Amino acid sequence: MSSDSHTEKQMPVSYNGATGTQKARRTSLSQAQKSAVLHGKGPCLVLAGPGSGKTMTIVNRIKYLIEELHVRPEEILVITFTKYAATEMKLRLQSSMEGKKLPVTMGTFHGIYYGILKWAYRFGPENILSEEEKYKLVRQIVNHQDELEIMDEEDFLKDVITEIGVVKNNRNQIDTYESKRCRPDIFRNIYQEYERERKQLRKIDFDDMLVLCYQLFTSRPDLLKLWQEKFQYILIDEFQDINQVQYDVIKMLAAPQNNLFAVGDDDQSIYGFRGADAKLMFQFQKDYPEAKQILLDINYRSTANIVKNALKVIGHNEVRFDKAIKTKKKAGKSLHVQEVRDSEEESRYIAEEIASRIAEGVLAEQIAVLYRVHTDARALVEKLIDSKIPFQMKEHMPNLYQHFIAKDIQAYFRIALGKLTRADFLQIMNRPKRYISRDSVSGKEKSLYDDVRKFYKDKAWMIDRIDQMEWDIKMLGKMAPYAAIQYLRKRIGYDEFLREYATQHQMQKSDLFDVLSEIEEAAKPYETLQEWFTHIEEYSIALKMKEQKSGENRRGIHLMTMHASKGLEFDTVYLIHTNEGCIPYKRALEENGLEEERRLFYVAMTRAKEVLKISYVKNKNGKEISPSRFVEELFEGV
Repeated sequence: MSSDSHTEKQMPVSYNGATGTQKARRTSLSQAQKSAVLHGKGPCLVLAGPGSGKTMTIVNRIKYLIEELHVRPEEILVITFTKYAATEMKLRLQSSMEGKKLPVTMGTFHGIYYGILKWAYRFGPENILSEEEKYKLVRQIVNHQDELEIMDEEDFLKDVITEIGVVKNNRNQIDTYESKRCRPDIFRNIYQEYERERKQLRKIDFDDMLVLCYQLFTSRPDLLKLWQEKFQYILIDEFQDINQVQYDVIKMLAAPQNNLFAVGDDDQSIYGFRGADAKLMFQFQKDYPEAKQILLDINYRSTANIVKNALKVIGHNEVRFDKAIKTKKKAGKSLHVQEVRDSEEESRYIAEEIASRIAEGVLAEQIAVLYRVHTDARALVEKLIDSKIPFQMKEHMPNLYQHFIAKDIQAYFRIALGKLTRADFLQIMNRPKRYISRDSVSGKEKSLYDDVRKFYKDKAWMIDRIDQMEWDIKMLGKMAPYAAIQYLRKRIGYDEFLREYATQHQMQKSDLFDVLSEIEEAAKPYETLQEWFTHIEEYSIALKMKEQKSGENRRGIHLMTMHASKGLEFDTVYLIHTNEGCIPYKRALEENGLEEERRLFYVAMTRAKEVLKISYVKNKNGKEISPSRFVEELFEGV
């Protein structure tokens, strides 16, 4: 797949009345960037695609407001979505102003809104519930939910806290909110208990800052007017990530002049799960029909082939601004799509590709492997650890072997190896249901089976069940791990237990069976149960060490989810496990999230500067699966 590269002559910014010194400091901008920078008063929506130089545009816009429109720096408000972006913006502005520090207000939504609340209510640090305190509080509440069993505590806590934020930011009714992580009644209990505890502590969390600011401005028009007069010009970065309450406050703050400069890309709106609403960019058009709309139409990051193919995919979305994006780079290498047999073959392929790319002179730190969910990377992580290929992770990666299903299997296998403990026996004795009472289980591990039989001496049918259980577990000890898991599933009845468990806990059966199948697949290379246990221990230690060093060790290739790659760029990008059900993620499809999943794939593709390679597997967990519809879209018309 090749494409002609597009070029466009860049134009220097030319300010009316610029001095000779100012002319010497002109920044080279495209025509579209120049148009955005020189926008006068009133609302403006800047559509800024990947690699289009939006930060440079915003910085030059601020400079233009100060130097040419003579706006006082303290009258300018710049809002970003991360502290890192705000810091980067400040440094870029300072550099463009020859090192001068200007009192332009820059910060995140939370930071800005907290500043307003601090002024209005005299809030101090003692009134803020830190993220650490929030996690601790939610963890305590979660641990008291008797009917809740969790795959990975850290992952679950992060998701629940995100959902608490969604409820607040979208002003949802908790009684009708449907959690995606647990039963609605359990989430409702967690949310209500969290709010009670937080209020008792007389503290607010970061999401409360947004809601309270909205309430302050709606109830106190006099205070709103003061802040409207202070901030005459408002610039917002990553506007596509805005949520409802953030948007409502900004509209109030920008009135009546409406000097609102919003920069974003609806095609990169990928945070719907935490309350962001891409439709607000279209709402902006309705709220400000007089708004000027500008497209930054040049991608300076990626080769022409990468841009062309990325646009080919995103063009299938129906709800989007129409954009004709060009590139400053040559065609570059053709996009390569690789079909592999299974996860193991994919991991070998990617490891070889990485080694080859490094041999060509590309720094390991300029290579990224992206995936939709963490389980998609399990085989690759194991391969990299075994091959001693250095890698770094931006996120917490749940350990597959810490899932309760994996713990059940490990308990079965330990007993099968003769390591019978009361704890392991209690864990698996009714998985599947055998109706064995906890009272029957003594603390004498050597005679545990006999003691249970004695407890049920008058119930022959129960003794038969215990005999069968003991015999089945002995059989497991004679098998390789893969065969043993299959025996556990079909002969012993663990599949039936999971179906009942999913129904009881109002969970998706497919989610549980996906985990079970992944564990089963991971066990294939090992000949004995002991080998498998050794692998689990080594993998778990390596993963833990990698996480502990994540803040200090920034060496090696990057492994991250597609979501985490937003805002980053790399020389070489590999997209793995691009299969239907993985991307688009099946759960997202159930939630009518096809277009957001396509946007996510688009974001992942456009992280690459020079080389983009995509792989998908033919077989997963013993079943034949299809490549992603997004991969199929790449081949349309070819």
